[in-house]
Amino acid sequence: MSTRTAILEAAAGLLATSPVADVSTRAVCEAAGVGAPTLYRHFGDKEGLLSAVVDHGFERYLAGKRAARPSADPVADLRRGWDNHVAFAVENPAYYRLMHSPAVSTPPESANEGYRMLLAALERVAAVGKLRVSPPVAAQMVMSANVGVALMLVTRSETYGDDVSRRTRDAVFAAILTDAEPGEPGDDRLSAAATRLGALLSRSGSDALTAAETGLLQELLARLGT
Repeated sequence: MSTRTAILEAAAGLLATSPVADVSTRAVCEAAGVGAPTLYRHFGDKEGLLSAVVDHGFERYLAGKRAARPSADPVADLRRGWDNHVAFAVENPAYYRLMHSPAVSTPPESANEGYRMLLAALERVAAVGKLRVSPPVAAQMVMSANVGVALMLVTRSETYGDDVSRRTRDAVFAAILTDAEPGEPGDDRLSAAATRLGALLSRSGSDALTAAETGLLQELLARLGT
């Protein structure tokens, strides 16, 4: 194990037992068996260390998502993704609080990867005509609600019932998903169709339109999908 990894593992171990999702550099150095200069050489300062630990936590979270294979039902996959997110938070409360702490001012790249995975999942939902808003808008709604519920469950678990995650998930999904079938009248079906066409256009890679024409069409579809 490299010195850097040893420091990260020591910080992660201390963090797992911390009631406030924080660790001191002195405690980390003692646990890793290194001096402060070594820690600062690898991470710069305490914020750099915490950012690295957060990245380590996100990597653990993303490992399961990377290994998952999409099913034939993108909506079911979306629900599963929400539930897995909450389960990871509940099983790793200290990690999760730090992952979303204001003390870490620079989000790691792995956090951006998680968002891109969610966006890709929503684009699959849009491609089958089940999304009533654009994938980016839906991603913002799902991510903010999912993180909010998870944080409440790891910081105020005694206040919330066991079904708060399911109820919030179902409410958010009701706002972004549609069960309307092709041929049904109404604005809901129009929004879903526009969102579906936008998703298919993004994935097609077709050169039938110029970049400017594609951009204009996507803008018009986005308006119809809102």
